[in-house]
Amino acid sequence: MKELRVGVIGVGNMGSAHVQTIGSGLINGMKLTAVADIAPERLAWVKTHNTNVICYDSAEKLLNSGSVDAVIIAVPHWLHPEIACHAFEKGLHVLTEKPAGVAVSQVQQMIEARRKADTVFGVMFNQRTNPLFARSRQLVRTGALGQPKRLVWIITNWYRNQAYYDSGAWRASWRGEGGGVLLNQAPHNLDLWQWIFGMPNRIMGFCDVGKYHHIEVEDDATIYAEYDSGARATFITTTGEYPGTNRLEISGDRGKLVLEDGVLKFWQLAYGEHEFRFSAKDPSAPPPAITFTETKQEQPETAHRGILQNFADAVLLGTPLLAPGEDGLNELSISNAAYLSSWTGGWVDLPLDTAAFDREMAKKVSSSSYSATQVIPEPTDGSYKTRWSVRW
Repeated sequence: MKELRVGVIGVGNMGSAHVQTIGSGLINGMKLTAVADIAPERLAWVKTHNTNVICYDSAEKLLNSGSVDAVIIAVPHWLHPEIACHAFEKGLHVLTEKPAGVAVSQVQQMIEARRKADTVFGVMFNQRTNPLFARSRQLVRTGALGQPKRLVWIITNWYRNQAYYDSGAWRASWRGEGGGVLLNQAPHNLDLWQWIFGMPNRIMGFCDVGKYHHIEVEDDATIYAEYDSGARATFITTTGEYPGTNRLEISGDRGKLVLEDGVLKFWQLAYGEHEFRFSAKDPSAPPPAITFTETKQEQPETAHRGILQNFADAVLLGTPLLAPGEDGLNELSISNAAYLSSWTGGWVDLPLDTAAFDREMAKKVSSSSYSATQVIPEPTDGSYKTRWSVRW
């Protein structure tokens, strides 16, 4: 295959940006051949900007058309797994928007369907393309920090006003969206947390529903996590604080890193703190010498375009995926566990008890009644919004 024929399913804010990017020839090896959306006005927008693209009024018609080799899924969260599994059954490659689904059990089905299809499966974790996050991962995973001790991430600059939640009928409810800040905005950070620091073994979550907005889902959350190694993590996020903070701090036996304001600061000890702690014979003995380095973000992340290009290269050239679909399971495990903990009032072990989560989520969905008093949709303009990129 020399060229990847791509169909975009869902032409809202995200989908329209993918349509414009691929349709403009900005992704090497990708050709936009089809789109699907249930809204006639969105298909009309596509036809205005991409006259050679086939438009379908349902995902099923596109998947059965034979006009694509791969699909990009950009619809409400609950629909990601169903469409992805259907695509895999058709032997298609799949790149889905985050989160991969609402429930871990759904993503497990997606992974199994992909295994049977033996096609490429990626998730749009565009913030993995940021060079400072990649460097942080390198420092932790190569042992430069020594034995990890603690991660603390304050990520409260996901501010949203009420008009944002009123911009789509599917938003802000358990039935429509499946969650709030942990499922919509913070999946990027939950993914980076586990990508850099690894997966914890148990979670305790505190999720406040409608603390700052007139919504049915959480807009403020705090997660505590513990690791088998003894390390711990604290994660704080909200859409209700302005101005917000984006500060990641990770400490280990050999030093500390702090990522904030587009600068990565790294303090590295000459030898392990644990060794000094028990070898020092004098209370006033000087601790290990420190080497300090500071790395500024000189190159912007390639963001969504970077993930699109990587996905095309994975299909056409065999390039490893930067954000494999299987990783969507890790990020979602953390948020599912935080929800289950918040609902039940205790620690939740990982791997997740998916049956327990699905039962509790079913209760939320069955009693879901929220709807915006007046839906004011954002205009479809085919651009990537600045709010989707890393903001310091």
